[in-house]
Amino acid sequence: MGSIYKEYFNTKKIQEHYNYTKEGWESSPTTSRWVVSILVVLCCFIVLENLLVLISVRCNKKFHSAMYIFIGNLAFSDLLAGLAFMANILLSGATTFNLTPVQWFVREGTAFATLAASVFSLLAIAIERHVAITKVKVYSSDKNCRMVLLIGACWVIAAAIGSLPIMGWNCMSDLRDCSTVLPLYSKRYVLFVITIFTLILLAIVGLYSRIYCIVRSSHAEIATAQTLALLKTVTIVLGAFIVCWLPAFIILLMDASCPVRACRILYQANYFFAFATLNSAANPIIYTLRSKDMRREFLRVLCCCGAGRRARTPGRCDLPLRTSSSLDRCPPKYELPTSPITRECTTSV
Repeated sequence: MGSIYKEYFNTKKIQEHYNYTKEGWESSPTTSRWVVSILVVLCCFIVLENLLVLISVRCNKKFHSAMYIFIGNLAFSDLLAGLAFMANILLSGATTFNLTPVQWFVREGTAFATLAASVFSLLAIAIERHVAITKVKVYSSDKNCRMVLLIGACWVIAAAIGSLPIMGWNCMSDLRDCSTVLPLYSKRYVLFVITIFTLILLAIVGLYSRIYCIVRSSHAEIATAQTLALLKTVTIVLGAFIVCWLPAFIILLMDASCPVRACRILYQANYFFAFATLNSAANPIIYTLRSKDMRREFLRVLCCCGAGRRARTPGRCDLPLRTSSSLDRCPPKYELPTSPITRECTTSV
C-alpha cells in the first residue's frame, strides 16, 4: 500500500493511465475554445445566481426559517459545484498531463464531492418537508438540531464520497480495473457512485410521493389547492433532476460495464457531465424564483449593489416585501388549527 501512495507524485502515471484507457488520446482533437468559453460562462452564471440566493437568505430575516436555510445550503453546494467544474475545465486538456496523480484526484474529487453535496441537499430538503408535514408540531424544539444534522450529514457524506479514490479506492495498481471516463478511478468506485445517486433519486421520489399522499388524504377542502401546488413543484424538481443526471448516469453505467476502449462514446463524457451541471443552475430557479418574495429580494439586492456604486440614493432599495407567492401563501379560508399541514405553509417543496 505504501508504494501506491508513492506513485501519487509520479507525473508519468497520468500519461500511462490515459494511454491505456483511451486509444489515440494524444492525437485526438482537444475541446475547442468556444466550447470551453461557453462552459466557463455557464459556471460563472451558476456561481453568481447561487451567490445571489445566499445573499438574499442572509440579509432578509424573513428568510431565516428552516426551509430557506436548506435552500441556502443547496445554493452554497451548487455554487461550489460551479467553481469546481470551472477549475476542472481549466485544468483539463493538455494541462492534465502536467498534474501529479494527487492533483488529479483533488481535481476530480472536488467536483464529485460538490455535485454530490447538491444531490444530498435535495434529499435533505425532501426529508425536511416530510418531517414538517407529518409532525403535529412542525417546528418544535428539535428544529435546530435536525437542521444541523441534515446539513452536516450532507457535507460529511459528500466529502467522504469525493475522497474515497485519493484514500486508496483507485486503480493505481491495477490498470485492468481503470475507468475510461476517469482513468485513475476504479470501475467499482464508479459503480458505487451510480448506486448511491440512484438510491438518492428513489428516496426523493418516495418521500415526495408520501408527502403527496398525506396532503391528498388529509383534508378534502384543501386537497385541490395544496396538492396542485405541491405536485407542480415535485414535478419540476424531479423532472430537472432526471433530465440533467440521467445522461451522466448512463455514461457512468456504460463506463463500469464496457471493456477498455470498447465504447468510444465514453471519450465524450465531459459533455454529459457538463449537462448534469445544469442541475446546479436550475435549482435556484426551481426553489426560489417561484416565490415572489424571493424575486423581490433579488431585485432589492441587485438594486442595492447598483446604488452602492453610485453613492446609493436614499430609498432606492426600499422595496416592500409581500407574501403573495404560490408556494408561500396559505389561503385563510383553509386555515385549520389542528392540521399539521396548514400550521406550516411556508414553502411547499
